[in-house]
Amino acid sequence: MTEIERELGKIAVYQVYIRSFCDSNGDGIGDLPGITSKLDYLKYLGVDYIWITPFFPSPQRDNGYDISDYRAVDPVFGTMDDFDELVREARSRGMGIMLDMVLCHTSDQHEWFQRALEGDERYQRYYILRDGRGSTGPGDPGEPPTNWTSIFGGSMWQWEPRLGKWYLHMHDVSQPDLDWTNPEVRREMADVVRFWRDRGVAGFRFDVVNLISKPDVFEDDANGTGRALIADGPHIHEYLQGLVRDAGIDGMLTVGEMASTTLDACVGYTRPENHELDMAFNFHHLKVDYRGGDKWELMDPDIARLRELFRTWQERMQEGGGWNALFWNNHDQPRAISRFGGRGGAGQAGSSWEKVGKMLAVCTHLMQGTPYIYQGEEIGMTNPGYTSIEDFDDVESRNYYEIMLERGKSPAEALRIVNERSRDDARTPMQWSAAPHAGFTTGEPWIKVAPNYPLVNVEAERGVPGSMLEFYRALIRLRKELPVVSEGTVRFVDAGSRAPKVIAYERVLAEDAAGAGARGPRRLVVLCSFDDAPCEFELHGRSGSSIDVSAMEKLLGNYEGTWVDASAHVAILRPFECAVFAEA
Repeated sequence: MTEIERELGKIAVYQVYIRSFCDSNGDGIGDLPGITSKLDYLKYLGVDYIWITPFFPSPQRDNGYDISDYRAVDPVFGTMDDFDELVREARSRGMGIMLDMVLCHTSDQHEWFQRALEGDERYQRYYILRDGRGSTGPGDPGEPPTNWTSIFGGSMWQWEPRLGKWYLHMHDVSQPDLDWTNPEVRREMADVVRFWRDRGVAGFRFDVVNLISKPDVFEDDANGTGRALIADGPHIHEYLQGLVRDAGIDGMLTVGEMASTTLDACVGYTRPENHELDMAFNFHHLKVDYRGGDKWELMDPDIARLRELFRTWQERMQEGGGWNALFWNNHDQPRAISRFGGRGGAGQAGSSWEKVGKMLAVCTHLMQGTPYIYQGEEIGMTNPGYTSIEDFDDVESRNYYEIMLERGKSPAEALRIVNERSRDDARTPMQWSAAPHAGFTTGEPWIKVAPNYPLVNVEAERGVPGSMLEFYRALIRLRKELPVVSEGTVRFVDAGSRAPKVIAYERVLAEDAAGAGARGPRRLVVLCSFDDAPCEFELHGRSGSSIDVSAMEKLLGNYEGTWVDASAHVAILRPFECAVFAEA
């Protein structure tokens, strides 16, 4: 393990969705001073970096991921002085600020696109413009250049009469993609990153960054989405290396959001000697409840598939020298606690809500990689369960609600699906207390608070033994205190045929590992049951890869005690139980 990886293994990152974190001025929208006011809480939690979603000027068609000015603060979120104060105050508490950089596309309100519309050929070369298929000449759009489908629904191409061309937009129609084959675009992007680096930013998260290199030839995609042709494009490593070099951020904390990516590509992105990124987000494990691979078709999570994905990514990234970003939640994902069975008894000890929330935390936090905590995850925030499509703000959710109606689903069924899949599930206001609007704002929040906030909130959990919040604090401390967690190798083990929904793995610290010796155990075994019924973990599975935990010390878990029957070679795991066993 390299020194860089040792350091990455010790830290934890907290994601703030600025719009919904804390509102300081009563306008119902979270802001930079609101984040500053909660730095002591984040220090108490134990995180090292705070990743903040975009706060740049934006028309807010995609909640800030449609940027109209990369070098300014949108007044709704505060001022540049507010940002500078946040950086200073975070640094004084030993925490760094990470910014979310959207370099794949701009807003159509950005000066560059507006100048392109005005006929400036220089800025027209900033974007991906094409003639239509079958066009008879100027003024005739013909058909879209390819059959690719936007991530938000509809064609990925938009005809623009003022350009006499179709422009590519992988996301909303208001988000034209930048053309990274243009060296001037690459210089602009490096300059943007350097601008924020020079203001004291400690790290960067790059939005859908593996989509910046488009294919050399634009052609129809067999499944119509186009994503398989665009993801991990032919020049992506060249572009990333150039960005890191020219922006001067080699050695800073960086993570890339990788859409429709491959494992081999992520090894390349994150191998230290390549000087691209420290770690990568992939989303394959969050598609295990997509029926037929379709986000908008529901099914129960396929835990066997989930286990195989974790095993493959953990073990092969380890073999290749790459590094994983570990996460369940972010601003684009419904709450994992709701997805994986924690729907009963929110805020109540002993409920499925508590068991699932703690089990999910153990499952990823003790893997090899760097854990990311999304705001509210540490207190067990859930999907809100809105009663009307009018309660949703998200452009994707509203678009797909209409698409589902067009496909013949009833309004009730379409609403049920949106409630399970919407990005707004993660964007409800942070639940600070049982005060009105969960203590998020003194005004009217921009989006409704989840109704369970009187029971699920920071004030109700802080300092309370056994609470979700205190459980997360303990996990973060383990990563910092135990080299076996921060540095140990990972190997997944067979849970046996009687535990089909159990994910089990071990962490082992090498004899010559740095920091070894008196600092904790050299071996951990982690058991996580996603089953809502009891099951039997085989201590000696037929494959020979299971592990006997009967002689090991239980380090932590979400139930009291442990039922291990060494004579029968089984450990009984209760519904949604997690347990971590340690060996000296």
